[in-house]
Amino acid sequence: MMAPAQKSQVFFITGTSTGFGYELVKKCLSEGDKVVATARNSSKLQFEGTTKENFLAVDCDVTEQKSIDAAFDKALSQFGRVDVVVNNAGYGLSGEFESLSERQLRTQMEVNFFGLLNVTRKALEVMREKNSPPGGKIQQITSIGGQRGVPTFSIYCASKWAVEGFTEALSHELKPEWNIKLTCIEPGGFRTDWAGRSMIFGENKNPAYDHIDAKETMGKRHGTQAGDPAKGARAMWEIAKMEDPPLRTVIGSDAYTAIMGKIKTYSELYPKYEQLANSTDAEGYQRPS
Repeated sequence: MMAPAQKSQVFFITGTSTGFGYELVKKCLSEGDKVVATARNSSKLQFEGTTKENFLAVDCDVTEQKSIDAAFDKALSQFGRVDVVVNNAGYGLSGEFESLSERQLRTQMEVNFFGLLNVTRKALEVMREKNSPPGGKIQQITSIGGQRGVPTFSIYCASKWAVEGFTEALSHELKPEWNIKLTCIEPGGFRTDWAGRSMIFGENKNPAYDHIDAKETMGKRHGTQAGDPAKGARAMWEIAKMEDPPLRTVIGSDAYTAIMGKIKTYSELYPKYEQLANSTDAEGYQRPS
């Protein structure tokens, strides 16, 4: 017995000029979905098999709410609804914390965190008030670095941890009847441009950190990571097709190994200090059963 055909969806994907975003656009188009592909300069976007019926390229700067609003308005004008929003826009900032300038760390948070918040805010409004029936899925492309700290990526990790906490809290605020599903997708290392030409390095090298060379480390890693970007995009697409997608999941064997190690560390750490943790309750406080 053949499996039923999956329903076509309208994807709104940020950061589609390279990497996951680019590969996900190709995957969606090959599967018969419709795609709104965004980039700061969308005129450079080129994909095979596009028509007005299945594709819209639109400028979108995630740090500007007006730009985001305009992009969603164009998406609604062409396709009538937006089913899946993929918050993929972002970049990596590498360098010891004390080698990063104030400008660099604030820009990292502005793009990776506040930019994602801006898109999510508009996505919620569209999925709740414009889609008929209401509903949709929002994918936050975070990182295994959103679940564990990685040396030379303190602010990058901070931006991704912030997204994780924001998304988990938000998931408890949404009414079930809105039918909006949130998922944090946490990739490990993939062979995209993330660790190559897209990476930004600290501009004020602190001589105290002569034991660390971020550029050399990332140069050796670039192109040798475990993950295939096209396969990563396929996994993202599969998650978008799930009726009840998970709140979070890793993609990549390295990410899976890392998260299981983190879970093991937590399971050993917290019980070790159970007595201390439970020693601070107010007199007479009744713990929930």
